[in-house]
Amino acid sequence: MKKSALLFSIILGLFSCTENKEMERTRIITKNLQEIDQHSFSKPKEAVITHLKWTADINFENKTIQAIAQYDISKAPNATKIILDTKNLHIEKVWLNENEDTNFELKEKDEILGQALHIRLSKETETISIQYKTPPSAEALQWLNAQQTAGASPFLFTQSQAILCRSWIPIQDSPGIRFTYEAKVKVPQGNLALMSAENPQKIDSTGNYSFKMEQPLPAYLMALAVGDLEYHKTGDETGIYAESTTLDKAIADLEDLQSFLETAEELYGKYRWEQFDVLVLPPSFPFGGMENPRLTFATPTILSGDKSLVSLIAHELAHSWSGNLVTNATWDDFWLNEGFTVYFEYRIMEALYSKDYSEMLASISLKELKEESQELIDNENAEDTHLKLDLKGRNPDVGMAAIAYDKGYFFLRKIEELTGRENFDTFLKQYFNEHAFQSINTEQFLLYMEQNLFAKKGIELPKDLFSNWIYSAGIPDDLPKPNSERFRNVEQSIANWLNTESIDTLKTQDWSTHEFLHFFHQLPDSIGYSEVRAVDEKFNFTNSGNAEVLTEWFLLAIKKDYLPAYKAMENFLINTGRKKFLMPIYGELIKTETGKSIALNIYKKARENYHYVSYISLDKLLNYETD
Repeated sequence: MKKSALLFSIILGLFSCTENKEMERTRIITKNLQEIDQHSFSKPKEAVITHLKWTADINFENKTIQAIAQYDISKAPNATKIILDTKNLHIEKVWLNENEDTNFELKEKDEILGQALHIRLSKETETISIQYKTPPSAEALQWLNAQQTAGASPFLFTQSQAILCRSWIPIQDSPGIRFTYEAKVKVPQGNLALMSAENPQKIDSTGNYSFKMEQPLPAYLMALAVGDLEYHKTGDETGIYAESTTLDKAIADLEDLQSFLETAEELYGKYRWEQFDVLVLPPSFPFGGMENPRLTFATPTILSGDKSLVSLIAHELAHSWSGNLVTNATWDDFWLNEGFTVYFEYRIMEALYSKDYSEMLASISLKELKEESQELIDNENAEDTHLKLDLKGRNPDVGMAAIAYDKGYFFLRKIEELTGRENFDTFLKQYFNEHAFQSINTEQFLLYMEQNLFAKKGIELPKDLFSNWIYSAGIPDDLPKPNSERFRNVEQSIANWLNTESIDTLKTQDWSTHEFLHFFHQLPDSIGYSEVRAVDEKFNFTNSGNAEVLTEWFLLAIKKDYLPAYKAMENFLINTGRKKFLMPIYGELIKTETGKSIALNIYKKARENYHYVSYISLDKLLNYETD
């Protein structure tokens, strides 16, 4: 029996006990689990970092960061060493306190985890300092030349999640370890430097910037961006950073940031990070967004011109509570970050735009959940459809998929159905407040919810609820069912078109992006080239500026061999780095020999524009070997 299943059996048995002694025993079991992170070499019970003072010089010409990282540490009385995570860093010097020599050792390399850095401590050690340099190939860092940005200047951004912070800072790279930080960063003149901290709003002509983050955060939320950027204030606590050529478009779609923030606070309590700014990055950013505190990174692919893709911003804002404030203890518990955040995102969108709008989003989530769940099961990876994962020996990026997001969301929606929205909202506010700036694992959360929601409100906990949802494969039978009238109208429009063979019966003038996506999802396999050409002539999908729509359109074009879309598809793949779009398009192309040849030719041109997070997956998908 697996450890997680065994633990669940223990907890389930204890749920029916009322003795305080038994409940305390369960607390001890779950608390001990929190301290085990198989994706970090660190041993925080022996010695742990508490504050980072980072001094860095950014060199675009050599694509390196030269830095000194000084840490305040807390250690056990008998601790003789502290262990940090590193990956391909050039460690030049290590010292204790002000200038006390010490021994350090880089242990054997692990392909996924990198190298453990062991630093010998003395009894008087209060700080450790590390002088080091990043290589040009550091996995978290993307160095862009002027031609790869929206403007005419080079650009640098980081992507630390899940375990890539160790590739640009020697760190205890675990979501269960939090620290505060301050930084001094030197960049080439004419550039603005930003971090997940208190930020400047204007370029300093000297290129020198100072930062401070007083709220403790885990390493995966360390972030840095450097480029020719401008700032636009959207509210008392919100604003937008972007390259000048992108800023107006960003303002048009993101002008409601302050309303988003206020709506979120009404739902689940005070925003605890002071400022919520969004940085719109160049197109090579591999994700939709990254929830760095005070500085959310966002892909420009959300700028559709009609605000129809801003739910992504609601998602990243929601992380300010679920993830940033209360964090998964390990990457095996990743659903605690993302399932909560999707639930919270849809509640924000419902409050701002209506229940039917959020139900469209939930319906898309259900489709993606079913597809990914079935694919994992077909590929004999059924265990990866559990919410509680076992990622030992694997890159935690494996778990960053629809299961954590969408199955997690539907589990929490199920809890809302069982307990009532008012009770669930009250519980969530309490949960965020009591666990603020802490980490929690799955078992701790289940026990906390059993005690503070079901038992407290006198609501019966279904016998197999946790077993079916958390520790079992696939999709439970009691999955909540989204109900979207707007999607039903789309389905009726498709039926009218195909029955009459008149494209003019498609009345789409009031459709959102989500309705167009549902349109593509509901098209029958029987449609042919002529129907594809007809919809392109009517809607000009090939030249759409909406990345979500374009992705679905290109998938259809590949399936139906609609060659007029291929040039636009090549341009899209070369100039877009978001993994969500790249993987399905390349994946569909390689299903035929001709398509595989096209995919490889495009990839050779495009790969240098992609972040490590994207190209490491695409190399594997395409069996691509670098020189």
